[in-house]
Amino acid sequence: MRKLKVTELNRLTPEAFKNSEKIPLIVVLDHVRSLNNVGSVFRTSDAFRVESIYLCGITACPPHAEIHKTALGAEDSVDWKYFKDTLEAVDNLKQQGYTVCAIEQAEGSTMLDKLVLDKTKKYAIVMGNEVKGVQQSVVDNCDLCIEIPQYGTKHSLNVSVTTGIVIWEFFNQLGL
Repeated sequence: MRKLKVTELNRLTPEAFKNSEKIPLIVVLDHVRSLNNVGSVFRTSDAFRVESIYLCGITACPPHAEIHKTALGAEDSVDWKYFKDTLEAVDNLKQQGYTVCAIEQAEGSTMLDKLVLDKTKKYAIVMGNEVKGVQQSVVDNCDLCIEIPQYGTKHSLNVSVTTGIVIWEFFNQLGL
């Protein structure tokens, strides 16, 4: 096997990305403090044509060198908005007809491997702070909670890893 060169990958230009079909998914970052995590979420969102990212609270916004270090330019292709308050972002999404899902370990959460999405609906996933997770007030205002099954000793995954796993599942079910 021969590794492909970057020029052989036939990727979209940022302009073509802006005009391309997206999966009906918005990623909401609820007080994510690490700029590397924010950049990683941009890059994964670009890879799977996520509609937009909502950056909330203390979550940093582009342009920023530390975001760019991991986003590698995806912060220029993926649309984003900033909200001072995550609850405002959730309310905004609900008014637009999105089903809002907190990605959190909670009573009654749906395990990701059991999740069945409706292709006729639009979704948003709320990703929480690296230490505190999704704020309880935000969880209370979401339509459901989704949890990634885990089988080791740790109680959580890195927020950018979690986001990648969840986006992949939404992409597989919603497709382009």
